[in-house]
Amino acid sequence: MTEDAEKPKREKRPQQVYTLVVEVGRKPGDGLPDKATGAALMCYASGVDEEEAVRETVAILKQADLAPLDVSGYGTLDDRLKAGDEIDAEERALMQRALDENSVIVAQMTPFFD
Repeated sequence: MTEDAEKPKREKRPQQVYTLVVEVGRKPGDGLPDKATGAALMCYASGVDEEEAVRETVAILKQADLAPLDVSGYGTLDDRLKAGDEIDAEERALMQRALDENSVIVAQMTPFFD
């Protein structure tokens, strides 16, 4: 019996795109406005599950000198449609781009001020 025959075949799970909102704090060099206390970033992230999408998003934001504090997940496109969300063509295009590029797209940044 060969080594390959002994290993059970792992089923490759398809990538999906998840909508995430990430709250970030301040960090030197983060690029946020001077008087901002932090920001919320709306992201579209690909992953085989939401946990992977969150891990990848947090890692990429840290590489970009941001300080992720909290992540809220809103599910896939299908999840959001079932919840009654209206998703326009521009948002769908960004989701498709995240899927095509297997990447994280930051679609919107809203700074927080005290």
